[in-house]
Amino acid sequence: MNLNENAAAKIAEYLLQINAIKLSPENPFTWTSGWRSPIYSDNRLSLSHVHVRDFIKKELSLLVKNHFPTAEAIIGVATAGIAPGTLVADELQLPFGYVRSEAKKHGMGKQVEGDINSKMKVVVIEDLVSTGKSSLQAIQSLRDFGCEVLGMASIFTYDFDAARKSFEDANCSYFSLSNYPILIEIALQQGFVKPEHIELLAAWRKNPETWCQ
Repeated sequence: MNLNENAAAKIAEYLLQINAIKLSPENPFTWTSGWRSPIYSDNRLSLSHVHVRDFIKKELSLLVKNHFPTAEAIIGVATAGIAPGTLVADELQLPFGYVRSEAKKHGMGKQVEGDINSKMKVVVIEDLVSTGKSSLQAIQSLRDFGCEVLGMASIFTYDFDAARKSFEDANCSYFSLSNYPILIEIALQQGFVKPEHIELLAAWRKNPETWCQ
């Protein structure tokens, strides 16, 4: 996963400044999965800050243009990937759709929403990647629908080794604007965390499922 380091650092800085990402190594958060974590991310907050939203839109669009130049449509992953996906589709002047976690149980029973041709070459947009499980489920749903998934792009990733392997096993190219190691570096520089927290924060990324148990 290649990064534009300048853009990655700037996005990490923005997400910290607007509290879209919070770090609390001494009083960890508890995720829905039950994992204890020193980080909590809500990138939806970036939509409320015009300068951050605009920067993310331009950088995500550039990433898609550079790595997936033959894309015919942009697909957001419901729900958090819908807004950034729409921004990218608008910037690149491409059709937009989104994919649900499961097919609707009423109406037309769709899982892939939008006027999306089943043979289209698509790029999937996520706001955040943790384990990659939900993202890869969406990608498989699009493949089952008949789309050619060129790859996926996200705003931020925790950069877990297991997630990297999952994308490799699924033969899916994946790029993110910023990641956890860069975030921690910026957080230290700007005083969001203390030097004595760094070892603890690094340990979480290596073994998130057993950290602080």
